[in-house]
Amino acid sequence: MPVLVPALVSISAVLSVPVLTGSAAAAPAAGLRGDLPAYRTAAGARPVQGAKSPSGAPRLAPGTYTDSLARGDEKFYAVHLDAKSSAYLSAVAAPRPGSEVADHTDSLKVSIRDADGNTCSSGGSTAFRGRGMAYPIADYAIRRIDGPRTNCRRAGTYYFVVKRVGKASAEGAARWPVELRHQREPGLTGTPPAQPGPGTWSTTAPVPLTGGTKKDTEGGTGFNDAAPIGKGVWQDRIKPGETRFYRVPVDWGQQLNVSAELGAGKLEGGDGGSGVGVGADAGAGTGVGAVSGGVGRGSMRGPGVVAGSRLVASALGLGVYNPARGPVSGTRFVPYDGKPAAIKLFTAPVAYGNRYNAAAPVSAMRFAGSYYLAVSLHPDAAKYFKDGAPVTLRVDPVGRPQPGPHYREKATDFSVAPQERAAADDGMSVQQAAQHGTLRVVGYSGISTGAVLLLALGVWAVVARWRGGRA
Repeated sequence: MPVLVPALVSISAVLSVPVLTGSAAAAPAAGLRGDLPAYRTAAGARPVQGAKSPSGAPRLAPGTYTDSLARGDEKFYAVHLDAKSSAYLSAVAAPRPGSEVADHTDSLKVSIRDADGNTCSSGGSTAFRGRGMAYPIADYAIRRIDGPRTNCRRAGTYYFVVKRVGKASAEGAARWPVELRHQREPGLTGTPPAQPGPGTWSTTAPVPLTGGTKKDTEGGTGFNDAAPIGKGVWQDRIKPGETRFYRVPVDWGQQLNVSAELGAGKLEGGDGGSGVGVGADAGAGTGVGAVSGGVGRGSMRGPGVVAGSRLVASALGLGVYNPARGPVSGTRFVPYDGKPAAIKLFTAPVAYGNRYNAAAPVSAMRFAGSYYLAVSLHPDAAKYFKDGAPVTLRVDPVGRPQPGPHYREKATDFSVAPQERAAADDGMSVQQAAQHGTLRVVGYSGISTGAVLLLALGVWAVVARWRGGRA
């Protein structure tokens, strides 16, 4: 029965094809980039030009838009708000990696005003803190339907005001690309949940996740292409001067415990540094909203690298944002001198009533949804990691998901579906997980069809030969 041998070999070849195809489709794209990638705006984002005053301000319906800001620009955008929902208007300033920025003085300010020019939100202000490193910064302004100002609860036209602040100089004079987003949070049925009382949740950060196999991920350039990740230990490779974004589903009642870590490194052409200490930007708190960790010692003078020292004063940065792109913790950096360094954050539990809390890191944890991690590596870290640094992320949404508030209508941006959580644990979006499952079904279907066909051909060949022998 030698004729069966090629048929069986063919079956083996067919069996291997769908498996290899599925693996290739699921693998992350490989290859080295030349210049560091710029912030990727949302697909379908509409370009607008903000006005210098309320007169002529372009109207922003819920959605995403793009504009740009020169230093000193203050731009107005009109929004029509109803009397049944809260509005979140955010701005992301994304100077290209390598741009000149000044710490603390180069900043972005946002606010919402009514038709009479009265401020309807405390607004926000965010600045660079990376010793001259350019990275995306974001903040939001809020019109709460149950806010303290009666004039701001009415339906009507309001104005979203975005201002770029900075000292006039030749450095950093380039325009900043800006992404604007208008999100709507439906009102509730019944009485809104109260603010959680003191002592109702833990402020002591648990030990970061350890053990298990590190899962690979590749962060995105911003909020729109952020890599989905869930509970687990993840690894990525970040180039000096680059910022990568990741999104984590965090449900009602959960607290996000996260750390970003750099391993030991060696100076290019020299040995690694020695000594342990905490840098000025590292922070010392381990409580809610605090970031801590980092190693190194030496003077904090100068931009990234301290002259005559192994120390990179602001090497690794971590920022955390809520689903409306509001900062839970603005980006903070820790120093690095060749010894392992970590920066950590432990949040308040997600609760609707947090919006009534005066502490910004607690107030930002006001709804469920995708929370964003922004991890930055200072350009001067190239003295240790010229070709990029392996970065470890330990991500743990602590606690069991709790029932959320009763919205009057579906609040897609402010919820977590079970399938979203399961997909993120595998490093995929819901769409990617669905496609992966489909490919697997298609693959097995292909295996079955091919195997049956080849077996039938093999049987046909044997029968034909047997008949030929009898003729």
